[in-house]
Amino acid sequence: MKTFASLLQFQKHFDTNEKCRAYLEQQRWGNTPACPFCGSTNVCRFKNDSRKFKCREKECRKKFSVTVGTIYENTKIPLTKWFLATYILTNHSKGISSHQLAAWLGITQKSAWFLNHRIREMLTDKSPKLLEGMVEVDESWVGGKFSNIHKSKKKGKNHNDNKTIVFGALQRGGKVVTKIVPDTKAVTLVDAVHSTVKGGSIMVSDENSAYKSLSKTFVHGSVHHGIGEYVNGPIHTNGIEGFWSILKRQINGIHHCVSPKHLQRYCNEAGFRYNLRTNAQDEKFTTSIQNCEGRLKYSVLINKPKRK
Repeated sequence: MKTFASLLQFQKHFDTNEKCRAYLEQQRWGNTPACPFCGSTNVCRFKNDSRKFKCREKECRKKFSVTVGTIYENTKIPLTKWFLATYILTNHSKGISSHQLAAWLGITQKSAWFLNHRIREMLTDKSPKLLEGMVEVDESWVGGKFSNIHKSKKKGKNHNDNKTIVFGALQRGGKVVTKIVPDTKAVTLVDAVHSTVKGGSIMVSDENSAYKSLSKTFVHGSVHHGIGEYVNGPIHTNGIEGFWSILKRQINGIHHCVSPKHLQRYCNEAGFRYNLRTNAQDEKFTTSIQNCEGRLKYSVLINKPKRK
């Protein structure tokens, strides 16, 4: 793929839906289109409509396009706008608000909000590997500043009522993984560590006693922030705390306040950019496009109950 020196170059390259669709086909299927319903590569393209394919398998025989089974399925927004929004979200250091994106793309704020969340689904690692080596672990309260909450919603609340606990693990020199947790009890944090860190790794934490029981599974080192100890040779949690700073600046500065039910996607967004921080802008964009499988319906996003 061509390397882009600016956003303007990107727009000029993907200036038609046909170019975007051809690129999406290449990233999703390569040179061999596959039926999203049965997985067969025995398909043909319609001569009178190059956007559509048909499966030749007798048990299937279904018609489809490259957007079926992806986040783009049934979208009314042109792929040119989808690609531009994806490029912005994957490369902007703090992401972008739905209000700003709506103004730039010429769509409604509601559509931009939904589009943003569907792109965040593409930025989610759907088959994460356990971290290993030296891994820093920590937890933090995330959700936005209390001062950003509307006055009508502040009554009877304290400064953490609008926030959610997020557990984070950072492999030194590697990637970060985040997970929403209900509390900071020992059993909760122990489960979070086991689900993200490979046994036998060197685990570094602060003085939280919840991590002490893991010394049988991991080589455990810790620093005591309560007494002013932040670095003890290679033992420190500066890396994961640096990521918390990035995440909170994104939420506080761009989104101002985030609801708990959507917070994991914002964490995934920040984690995607952090994990690909050394990659070129076009590489980040391509990685996200390659992860477009899976549809996110609006009813699922807002947890709308099904009609009986």
